Formats: sequence, C-alpha cells, structure tokens
Amino acid sequence: MVYSNPIIHKNLMYWTNRAAGYSDVNKTELSSDRRYVWKDFLHTHIQTHFPNQSPFQIKVLDIGTGPGFFSFLLAEAGFSVTAIDLTPAMLNEARSNAGPLADRILFLEMNAQELDFPDQSFDVVISRNLTWNLPDPERAYQEWTRVLKKGGILLNFDANWYHYLFDESARNAYEADRINTKAAGIKDGNIGDNFDVMEEIAANVPLSRIQRPQWDVTCLSKFGMNVKSDRFVWKQLWSPEEKMNFSSTPLFMVLGCK
Repeated sequence: MVYSNPIIHKNLMYWTNRAAGYSDVNKTELSSDRRYVWKDFLHTHIQTHFPNQSPFQIKVLDIGTGPGFFSFLLAEAGFSVTAIDLTPAMLNEARSNAGPLADRILFLEMNAQELDFPDQSFDVVISRNLTWNLPDPERAYQEWTRVLKKGGILLNFDANWYHYLFDESARNAYEADRINTKAAGIKDGNIGDNFDVMEEIAANVPLSRIQRPQWDVTCLSKFGMNVKSDRFVWKQLWSPEEKMNFSSTPLFMVLGCK
C-alpha cells in the first residue's frame, strides 16, 4: 500500500527494515517473566471491567501490534483478538511468532489513523509504543474511540520517547541513562541500526514536543471518554533492565472508558 503522507511513508520504511530485529526484542520479552507480568496485568484490567463476560466474548483490537506481543498474550488468555499494523513485514513476523495461536488472531494491514471497522466494533482497544510516532495522534484517538463499544475500554501504553530532542533537561536525563546503562553492562535499547532515521521521524511528529500523558487525557476527553492516567505503571511492568535503560522516559498508561 502507498501512503502520500511523508511521515507515514517513512514510518513504513523504517519499521519494514526493523521488523526482524524488533521481533527478536519481542521474542526475548516473551521468553522472560515479562510475559506473565504483562499477561496478568492485561487480563486483570480487562476482566475487572467486564466481570460478567468470559474472555472469548470480549472483542479486543490490538493497534500497532508489531511482532504481536499483546496479541499473543490476549489470545492465550482466551480473548477474541484482531491485530492491525501498518507494516506488512511486522504482520509477517507476528504470524510466524504466533505459532499455534495464529488461527485465533485476525491479522490485518491497516493505518491506525484510518480504521476500516464499523462504529462500536470492539469491547477493548489496546496499544503499546505507537501513538508517539503518529503524524496525527488526535485523529487516531478519534478513530479508536469510534470503533469502541459503549462501555468499552481503551488501554494505551506509551512514553515521552523522544522528548529529549526538544527539551534540555530531558536530553540530560536521556544521556545519563546511556552512561548508567553502559556502566551496568546492560545492552542499550536506544542504540542500533538506523537510529538516526528514527530520530528524524520523531523530530517531525507532534507528540515528541509534548509532555504526556496529560495531552492524551485531554484529547480523549474531547471524544466523550472518561479518562485517567497512570504515570507509574512502569514500576509494575518493566524489567530491571528496562528501568535502567529508560528511566528518563518512564512508561505510562492511559485508561479510557466510553
């Protein structure tokens, strides 16, 4: 598929080239205790919201699935999962990684800002590490809200990943992470092939300049969502290595109910 928006096109090219390497990152995560930490967290939040429904009755849309991390965990837990991604190479990795779960997940190529689903199609919309690099995140949130059923929930996990490009104190904290990670002998998750390309993309998307998640709360509230955020969810979900790597950009959760 060809996209006229230059940022979407650059994202597509970058993540196509990154698909195999990013898949390896997810495989490592799935082979660690993070698999069970995330799975328990997601299952608890979703099932608590729908106490009278079995998982197979709950339709979940995983937006920006990448190599499929969330989709696998949710399918394992019994939920009905549809997973979308802009990048065909990522979807190929996800299908391969899914193994016996592949038949229980519907994988579709789709733009997160232009969803090809009818209104109120899903009980849960979920995403991780996607909104920060969208050219029009407000439009994306409007679409995600549109396809969510009345009474459904949105769970978005993200961080101020490239805010250091525009803020000196954030830059200093980011550089300190690099020093501390190296000193601890931990693999640096911010160093890799074509990292300069990702910084170029990040410099041209709106959310790199904004301190979140307050923006997300305000934005989703405009679309009639009851929204709250958790700035400390990283303490529950991240491994010690992640906490060392990304202490300057802690993971937050945005939780919205329609």
